Amino acid sequence: MIPQPAASAQSHNAVWRLVILLSLGGLFEFYDLFLTAYLSPGLEAAGIFHKGAHGLLGLSDQATFAAATFTGLFIGTLLFAQLADRLGRRMVFTVSMLWYSLSTFVMACQSDALSLDLWRCIAGIGIGVELVTIDSYLVELVPAAMRGRAFAVNQAIQFSAVPLVGLLCSLLMPSSPWGISGWRLVVALGATGALGVWWLRRKIPESPRWLAAQAPSGSPLRSSTSHTSIFRKPLGSVTLMLAIFNFFQTVGFYGFGNWVPKLIEASGTDVLHSLHYSVAIAIAYPLGPLLCTTIADRFERKWQIVAAAIGTASFGLLFIAQTAPILLIGLGVMITLSNNLLSYAYHAYQAELYPVAIRARAVGFVYSWSRLSTVFTSLMIGFFLDRFGKAGVFGFIAASMAIVCITIGAFGPRTRAQALD
Repeated sequence: MIPQPAASAQSHNAVWRLVILLSLGGLFEFYDLFLTAYLSPGLEAAGIFHKGAHGLLGLSDQATFAAATFTGLFIGTLLFAQLADRLGRRMVFTVSMLWYSLSTFVMACQSDALSLDLWRCIAGIGIGVELVTIDSYLVELVPAAMRGRAFAVNQAIQFSAVPLVGLLCSLLMPSSPWGISGWRLVVALGATGALGVWWLRRKIPESPRWLAAQAPSGSPLRSSTSHTSIFRKPLGSVTLMLAIFNFFQTVGFYGFGNWVPKLIEASGTDVLHSLHYSVAIAIAYPLGPLLCTTIADRFERKWQIVAAAIGTASFGLLFIAQTAPILLIGLGVMITLSNNLLSYAYHAYQAELYPVAIRARAVGFVYSWSRLSTVFTSLMIGFFLDRFGKAGVFGFIAASMAIVCITIGAFGPRTRAQALD
């Protein structure tokens, strides 16, 4: 048995300090992810994106842009996340942030939709690697009794990027400060901020569990797992369950989060007001996980995921018939809070289910299904919105959330307060 890392040797304050530092790195990753929703009106105003079906497969430029984002995330999580098992959590965390920052800065310099999509995809590779690495890092640094709260705080810090990007877009995109298009400044700010957090990485130690896993071949720790064990008993059924879950959970999360302004526009609101309403909804993103800290370690995580999926589906169906601003904002906030609960709970949940020697590889594999799903989800949301309006979008989301409930509720193991490995 490996001794409890980090927290047994350090005070709780030291553990929370590490959680905050890692979360700051994830903040800029979330900043970039949610650009998809808020950036599109500015790109349309600049003449780079066009209204209607001008993108890939005859769909909108926004749908194509979102698909490019998650294609990069899919490549990063599936092919490169495993490097964190080989090279260490700290190194891969650092390199992925540099990759994201440089690629995003280049993206800010592009002037046509195809080039923008290409560099968006390249930046997405770095983001995909970083997300998996942060999840593995946190689960190995934080003791079981406070693991749920740590992930909730992690998500609160990361999600604070959402109102930030919404506010910056609403302030900068209608104008061109210093003669530079506002959308370029919004993108570039994310890239420069990530470089600052990269400097802070010097204060983050390597995962003690990962270091222990580098024991010579033949030791009990290393011989107990292999890279193919995620497909064999007892982990094979867990891997299948999580792959199905990840494929469908993104429909609710990104199907709403990446399309908030467009969904509000579909309610009869003009572009400027839809951005303002979206900023109001986005304020809930960092508040939701903070509320979740009160229940994070009190209830089994699998049931938190199920409750969140029910909330996303229910509030989404109520959103369909609304046109009044207060109801659009109120239901948008409730969908967001449900998605907050889903996100923090499953990030902790899936990382807890695998042993340290293959954790990043395993989480990367199952998480890649959510990235692959979102490539198609982005296109499907655009399809349903163009042809069936809000009702089509939220019907699609509700059906996907039903599959999430069945998959996790019926087949998901329990993990709350259990020791790793």
